[in-house]
Amino acid sequence: MLDDPTDPRLAVFMGLRDHDLRRRREAPGGDMQGVFVAEGELVAGRALTAGYQALSAMVDGARDDPLPPGLPADVPVHRVGPAVVAAVTGYQTHRGALVAFARRRLPDPAEVLASARRVVVAEGVVNPTNMGVILRSAAALGVDALLLDPASCDPLYRRANRASMGLGFALPHARLRPLPDGLAPVRDAGFTVVALTPAPDAVDLHAWADAVDADARVAMVLGSEGPGLTEATEAAADVRARIPLAVGVDSLNVGVAAGIACYVLGRARFDGRAR
Repeated sequence: MLDDPTDPRLAVFMGLRDHDLRRRREAPGGDMQGVFVAEGELVAGRALTAGYQALSAMVDGARDDPLPPGLPADVPVHRVGPAVVAAVTGYQTHRGALVAFARRRLPDPAEVLASARRVVVAEGVVNPTNMGVILRSAAALGVDALLLDPASCDPLYRRANRASMGLGFALPHARLRPLPDGLAPVRDAGFTVVALTPAPDAVDLHAWADAVDADARVAMVLGSEGPGLTEATEAAADVRARIPLAVGVDSLNVGVAAGIACYVLGRARFDGRAR
């Protein structure tokens, strides 16, 4: 049982409460470069199923069975007391386990676009919880890949993969150059670029999607929490589409909007229209 949160064997798990600190630690050049952390048995199990390599685990020492199911036998497992759990996570529980994983090489955008039909592009989505909701919606509703501009947050960050319930681990993702120029590989792959906006002069997303062939390549672009898409990116889109809202409501949370849009654009895959 480890009761000292400064034990070097637990160094990979420290800083999880501070998003900026963790981002710096996991960024290129940081001391945790190439590592991400999954919280809870379900999320960690989905990372294992998606093929990520587990490096070490920190589990609640009070557990009868300290091992998250499916964890390879050669992965170090550190049982810890409540003081360590609180020091690392900021509260007394961490859903039973934290598992550190090795990142994989980030693919080129062309790789993830090659076989995709529906993709989500994020511009300036910086809130990890919203990113997790986008990932969960995209994975559940027929989207094939996620593309992110340089400003969007890390989809493997602990709060993001927790909000996605680990479903995002199986969704390919890649980074683009700053938008709108960063949309070039999306256009080169034959995608229609659809900017999601609450602007009243935009077309109704539902009506537009109904007229699109189920096998058409569509890239839905989502903007940051608050300001939404930049004017340049919205102007560069092939289509500007909106989700109709009640009178007096100006916009939706980006995660909620993503869920609706993913359903509208992906539903053809569930109703037999896609070949």
